[in-house]
Amino acid sequence: MIKDLIIAILWSVSPFGEAKVGIPYGIVNGVNIYLVFLACFLANLLVFPIMMFFLKHINTLLLRWVFYKKSALYVARKAKVGSRDKIKKHGFYGLIFFVMLPVPGTGVYAGSIASYLFNMEKKKAFMANAVGIFLSSLIVWGTTLLTLKGVG
Repeated sequence: MIKDLIIAILWSVSPFGEAKVGIPYGIVNGVNIYLVFLACFLANLLVFPIMMFFLKHINTLLLRWVFYKKSALYVARKAKVGSRDKIKKHGFYGLIFFVMLPVPGTGVYAGSIASYLFNMEKKKAFMANAVGIFLSSLIVWGTTLLTLKGVG
């Protein structure tokens, strides 16, 4: 169980899955449903401060390399285009909605990048990401539990 919890947590901090993958992985592998929700939510939440530090300090150093710059611009465009209308029109609540959607390309990584690109106040951006991550985790958690019970 500990191994599966650690793997679920690693999925939750991974840009390839976030809690959208970590929570179902943990539940399917027999981790306590409340523990997996809490652990994956907190792990996914940890991504925001790490991303802000990266974007502010490390990103500027890496932009000197052409390959990195091209990749970073591609990711930034995707995050900005995907979130622009929501954030420009609805601000804080738009970012919550963008992060909350449990689909690929949305989540705390894209939400962090979008809030950085739109120069949102850090506290406000963190709260929007936190609420969005919580709601997304809740949707995935509930959907996973209902699916395993054969409802749906």
